[in-house]
Amino acid sequence: MVVVMQAGAAEEQVEAVIGKLSELGFDVHRSSGVNQTVLGAIGVKPDFDSRLVKVMQGVANVYRVTEPYKFASRAWKKENTTITIDGVEVGGNHIVMMAGPNMLEDEAQLEQIAAHVAAAGASFLRADIHRPEMSPYSFQGLGTSGLQILRDVADRHNLRVVSKATSPDMVEKMRDYVDVYHIRASHMHNYDLLRAVGRTQKPVFLKRGLSATIEEWLMSAEYILAEGNMQVILCEGGIRTFERYTRNTLDLSAIPVVKERSHLPIFADPSHGTGYRNKVTPMALAAIAAGADGLMIEVHPNPAAARSEGAQALFFEQFVELVNQVRQIASAIGRTF
Repeated sequence: MVVVMQAGAAEEQVEAVIGKLSELGFDVHRSSGVNQTVLGAIGVKPDFDSRLVKVMQGVANVYRVTEPYKFASRAWKKENTTITIDGVEVGGNHIVMMAGPNMLEDEAQLEQIAAHVAAAGASFLRADIHRPEMSPYSFQGLGTSGLQILRDVADRHNLRVVSKATSPDMVEKMRDYVDVYHIRASHMHNYDLLRAVGRTQKPVFLKRGLSATIEEWLMSAEYILAEGNMQVILCEGGIRTFERYTRNTLDLSAIPVVKERSHLPIFADPSHGTGYRNKVTPMALAAIAAGADGLMIEVHPNPAAARSEGAQALFFEQFVELVNQVRQIASAIGRTF
């Protein structure tokens, strides 16, 4: 249930409503905007008479949220959520770029890539330190030993760090090194992991699962939000369909659907979503035109020699061209880059 207070409602009126909801057995979460306060009352109360709250002083209206996701819903928060991460606003009018290699291979590789993507206009360095693969013989990453490298390289180029957390125990180990926890598609239903990143109160980049519906995806976000962490960024990175021409099917229709149903920022990952570098730029541009708040792009100085996902990584010159085209699309739709 959502309780919308009147514009300019007095603090004592807000507190009285919170007290009443708590007395009735609801878990209450408050969202205060510039002119108006909204209260989210969580709890299953099928026989609850909303008039008990609606008649209270300062209350403008009471709504029942019919979606299973509450805090992720537009009914809970009408305005778009913006998240400021070390001076960079995500979810506002500015398009944000996250770029880097799929995996951190060594410091020299990451230094070269970070220098390039920062100069081209990226604000975040994406690189993973651990990547469980289907084959136990594939390159699994440097593990926690790569965290200091990742942090040092990003700091030298004024970049923020985005890296995958793959288990609850990894979350605490990564806390002092990353700015954003990245939850990969295959871990979208790892609820223990979602709760763990929710408790950190640090931004979380949540990728859609390969077979997940949009509702299931938003319900996964709800696990993080329910821990009190409202800094969730969604990412459409492709779903599994019958089509095999690309590795996954990048569902760009999910972007306007999420914008309608939720207040959370949404990115697109055309690298993971298509699996082929010659498909990355056109799908990236289409995602921005569809309303995405940012992009996650894989870049490598020598994709043929990459130890992970080289086929989808852009060459440096391709990344520069992509950024230039994104800037044009952003301008055409009234946004900045």
